[in-house]
Amino acid sequence: MIGWLGFFFFVFLASLGYASYKSYRKDRSSDEFILAGSNIGAILGFLTFSAALFSAFTFMGMPDFFRVHGVGAWVFLGLSDAFMVFFLIWFGYKLRKRASLQGYKGVAGLMISCYKNKYAGYLVFASAFLFLIPYVAIQIRGISIFLNAAFPDLLPYWSWSAILVLIMLAYAEIGGLKAIMYSDAIQGVILLVVIWIIGVTCLQMSGGFQAAMAQVNETNPGLQSLPGPKGLFSHQFLIASTIAIVMIPVSQPQFTTRLIVMKDLKSVHKMAYAVGIFAILVILPTAFIGLYGAVKYPDASTSDFLAKALLFDQAVPVAALAVVGLFAACLSTTNAQIFALGSELRSLLSGSDKAIMRRTKISIMVFSLIVLVFSTYMSDELVLLARVSFTGTSMVAPVILGAVIFKNPPRELLWISGAFLGYFILSILGVVPNGFENFPLDFLMYCILIVVVPAIMVRHHFIQKNSHEA
Repeated sequence: MIGWLGFFFFVFLASLGYASYKSYRKDRSSDEFILAGSNIGAILGFLTFSAALFSAFTFMGMPDFFRVHGVGAWVFLGLSDAFMVFFLIWFGYKLRKRASLQGYKGVAGLMISCYKNKYAGYLVFASAFLFLIPYVAIQIRGISIFLNAAFPDLLPYWSWSAILVLIMLAYAEIGGLKAIMYSDAIQGVILLVVIWIIGVTCLQMSGGFQAAMAQVNETNPGLQSLPGPKGLFSHQFLIASTIAIVMIPVSQPQFTTRLIVMKDLKSVHKMAYAVGIFAILVILPTAFIGLYGAVKYPDASTSDFLAKALLFDQAVPVAALAVVGLFAACLSTTNAQIFALGSELRSLLSGSDKAIMRRTKISIMVFSLIVLVFSTYMSDELVLLARVSFTGTSMVAPVILGAVIFKNPPRELLWISGAFLGYFILSILGVVPNGFENFPLDFLMYCILIVVVPAIMVRHHFIQKNSHEA
């Protein structure tokens, strides 16, 4: 195992080093560092978008989600991602059109420019900071669970997280966004290959799909239907989850920026289609792994199941590749989101380009340290924690949608998004109820927003139209 691990890690780290070297420019501007020259093609674009979207929570969280909650996990993520791809085509067009008129340094900066109000930028940045920091910590927590269970006596628990953060910082600080995109491409390919090898192996060890389903039907038939054995996948949960996931390209700046840096709209469309195909390919084998866990390890803890299914039950080369694949998956999302926080802060700064560049790099290091601390306090419910992050950031989606749709967006969107974001945060802290009757809070909030936000937009449209005619 050690020999195979050394070989795969050497190849992987050498690839990251080469990506950083190819991306390094001695006298580059902060725009080149943050926006990668804004000339990214469809292939690199789809690989970096996919690697940032499907990460450690897919590699580790989804198999465990299938094992515990059943086939509804496919509806939760698979169909939601399909809807997101169609939405991505429209949103990419509107966003790029608005950015070409207003200029783009980050989503927060674009909001200030569109609304002519600093509160808009601070609201978007606050949402990203409050919910991306825990989401990144989830990824680090995930790899720590796996590696600590796999090698309990090799290194202290916290050191796995520290190693990952140090590697991410090294090539992000050297190569900027382009180095991150190249590394994402490498990590995306590794993720897809590894998860299919393990998925097919687990399916074979289960006796094939039909045999495994028959065993599950005997031991826990609730896994084969909605709402699942624990009743998680209610209609309200699935509808709210779909909305939160569809809004990811709007409300999470690491994805919004990737739409901006594509070289043209045609590349955006090709990237969107490819992401949809990648989503199906990467989620399907997680169902096979989860099915294997439901048959062989129905009562095991998350860490025990993952260590056995992804490592100890696999051939030695596959197990070693799984460790590297998980490390790569975690790294891709970690670097994308921490770098995005740095770029969002940069869009709020003023001063010389050199000073902004220095502050941006320092902020990326500070955010990394905060994430490292947070990762020690996260629970093992990786997918549900990720969903909270998606929901939290989606509260500012009305603000961003208003900005890309209207030349002078309605400021009422700022106040309603701010109020809903504040209430959602208070519900997480337990200060206010997180649901009413049998309806979860996020479902109720989305129902209100779906009615109120279009009403505000339609009213604003007619006001602008009447004003123009007058």
